[in-house]
Amino acid sequence: MQNRRVRASAPGKLILMGEHAVVYGYPALTTAVDLRLDVTLEPGSEPGVAVNLPQLDMAFDLDWQEIRDYTRRAREAWERYAANPSAEAFAEVGHGDPAHLTKIALGEAAGEVDAALKLRVDSGIPIGGGLGSSAAASVAIVGALRAWLGKAHDAATLDPLVLEVERRQHGMPSGVDHATVLLGGALWARRDGDALAARPLAIADRGILAGMRVYDTGRPAESTGQVVSTVRDRLRTLPDQGRELFERMGGATRTLRDRLTEGGDTREVVEAIRTFQRGLESLGVVPGELVEIVRRCEAEGGAAKITGAGTLTGSAAGCLLVYHPQSPGPWPFLERFQAHPVALGAPGLTLEIL
Repeated sequence: MQNRRVRASAPGKLILMGEHAVVYGYPALTTAVDLRLDVTLEPGSEPGVAVNLPQLDMAFDLDWQEIRDYTRRAREAWERYAANPSAEAFAEVGHGDPAHLTKIALGEAAGEVDAALKLRVDSGIPIGGGLGSSAAASVAIVGALRAWLGKAHDAATLDPLVLEVERRQHGMPSGVDHATVLLGGALWARRDGDALAARPLAIADRGILAGMRVYDTGRPAESTGQVVSTVRDRLRTLPDQGRELFERMGGATRTLRDRLTEGGDTREVVEAIRTFQRGLESLGVVPGELVEIVRRCEAEGGAAKITGAGTLTGSAAGCLLVYHPQSPGPWPFLERFQAHPVALGAPGLTLEIL
């Protein structure tokens, strides 16, 4: 174990449809994308973990006892939040620490280890863009450390460990993000009680995916966890309206699934994306400036929706998924945004032990 070196590579993810609704038991369609995050673990020279995060321009040392104590405190704070969910309670879980996710991922995977390690994370996934950067980091760090320790690191073993990391990062996540990163490909997912049921989706009409483009509107002002918690607070006072809204959004998700797996009229794809986007707007997670951009896409005969949790304030909401049956741009009004020419259906987590 002391001379072991491990490389882990995890893809980004894209929620084609199902944001927010999946948290409440409605279906989601997701796909892994070929933007990847790589983790390297190797023996260090001093006890603890020397962490290098080039994407964040950060390097620091962590003591294992510090990691364990931090993980325990974050778990206790999360349990208080879970008992009485609110945006205020979630703020106590630990997001003020820039090393939050790294500490939690190491703490959940390591147990009582006191080894000397060097951890490096190289990411090609934009942070805060709705492309699963935190899920990829959680999966890759947990998977790499388990493999380095010589412990089980199959998807079934990693899933509950990564879910705990994602809970500290996002509050009450559905689990769909890290399931997509772990398994890769395209998934049809739905919560069944506290568990997530996810199965691979066989795509029959790849022309639909080919008609989709991804544009980066900028990093949201709030984290996914903050947005999800605030939406939960809002819906608590309007349960009937929330159910009606999610029923419409769930119907749109099923329509997109059927067209992807069976083919058919692409006008139904356009209408499904428009319907789901209206639902996200009703939840208050789409800035007014982006609503105007969406309407311009619709005027061109296409459809657009944010992908990811969205935002509560500001004008940026992560990535925008744009679809047109013939030509999804680039329209001039989209040129202000960075395009991500991603391939959908990428492989999931890979681990290499050297």
